[in-house]
Amino acid sequence: MAAAFPARVLRSSTFRVALMYMALFGLSVLLLLGVIWWNTAGYMSRQADAAIEAEIEGLAERYRSAGLLGLSRTIRDRIEADPRRSSVYLLLNPEGERVVGNLSGWPRAPEQGSGWIDFELKSLQDGEVTEHAARARLFVLRGDFRLLVGRDLDELEAVQKLILEALIIGLLLMAVLGLAGGLWLSRRVLRRIEAINATSREIMAGQLHRRIPSRGGGDDFDQLGDHLNAMLDRIEDLMVNVRQVSDNIAHDLKTPLGRLRVQLEMLHERLKGCDREAEAMAEQAIAEADGLLSTFSALLRIARVESGERRAGFGPVDLSRVVADVEELYGPLAEEKGLRLVASIEPGVQMTGDRDLLFQAVANLLDNAVKYSPACEEVRLQLLKEGGQAVIRVSDGGPGIPEKERDKVLRRFYRLEASRSTPGNGLGLSLVQAVVGLHEGRLGFGDNEPGLVVTLYF
Repeated sequence: MAAAFPARVLRSSTFRVALMYMALFGLSVLLLLGVIWWNTAGYMSRQADAAIEAEIEGLAERYRSAGLLGLSRTIRDRIEADPRRSSVYLLLNPEGERVVGNLSGWPRAPEQGSGWIDFELKSLQDGEVTEHAARARLFVLRGDFRLLVGRDLDELEAVQKLILEALIIGLLLMAVLGLAGGLWLSRRVLRRIEAINATSREIMAGQLHRRIPSRGGGDDFDQLGDHLNAMLDRIEDLMVNVRQVSDNIAHDLKTPLGRLRVQLEMLHERLKGCDREAEAMAEQAIAEADGLLSTFSALLRIARVESGERRAGFGPVDLSRVVADVEELYGPLAEEKGLRLVASIEPGVQMTGDRDLLFQAVANLLDNAVKYSPACEEVRLQLLKEGGQAVIRVSDGGPGIPEKERDKVLRRFYRLEASRSTPGNGLGLSLVQAVVGLHEGRLGFGDNEPGLVVTLYF
């Protein structure tokens, strides 16, 4: 259960909704950070271009007033005043020789329009040669002199790198926090849903008095639980009323039917040797009365089992002995019908319950198997342990039960079309289901190909 909990969280609709919300939120944050990045990096790039333009304007003014010599002096003064070489200059003569500047050579980079170029600038730091970006503008002066004015973008790159790292860390933190929040929210919601599911399973197992717990906060789950509880109260009332009516009818009619049977027996005795036809009719009426009394007795027995009254008498039961007694009882009946009854009973299987009811449940299953199996077929009765459970399995070679009918045969008085010609009242499997529910077990049907396999798990 605990191992499967994370898998259920990941498959839950709440977690998927949290992931969708996180994805949408992440996309919006990504777009926002992209705009911030674009504006910040673009602004810094524009500032660098503006600084280069300001350098160019100052040098152009000096060139116009003092000529090439004054331009060279100004460049040299600026280089000396900037030991960090944040600005780059290079003036070449027509032969390509350096006149003044802090670059070793003319960069080999394509022009981007209006003389702008981007190139890699090499510098020596702590004894190591490093490369970083630089941007400059090129001019051709009178006499085929060439001038380069630009800036080292090392600081800009560092700031942009910091911003990019901050954006990536922010996105990762958002994803981690979103995922953790989704898991926490899913686990919280799944606990509430699991409480509803657990109560529903208990109700389906026969504990109709169980109700969905409420935390009293008045949230959506509490409202859902209140509505479901009100519905369960109504359903329980209706079931109790219907069951009580049928039980009262069975109880009230059982006494007059008993008296009727006694009177029929007295009539039968008086008719003996007088009127054979009337005597036969009396015998048939007695048989019909016995059938009705058996039906009403079965109804009352099911009612007592479903009410849980017999639970107070639970005690240790040797299930192996119970199954062996049933096999011993039905062995001669199976042999008389030409069937092979094969029993496989594991010794020492113990459980807590009502011995008489367990005997009745197994007897009903074996009675059905013997009743509906054709001659020369095999009927198997097994008792074994599987994973800490006591398992009783009855297999026959009869017509079986179609899969779509298997839930219906547990209803009272429900009979398949193929079985309507055989004696019975449709209450045998209803009693088995009631006994299994009282012992908090489970009943299952399977296909024996041909025939039916009925399995009881305790």
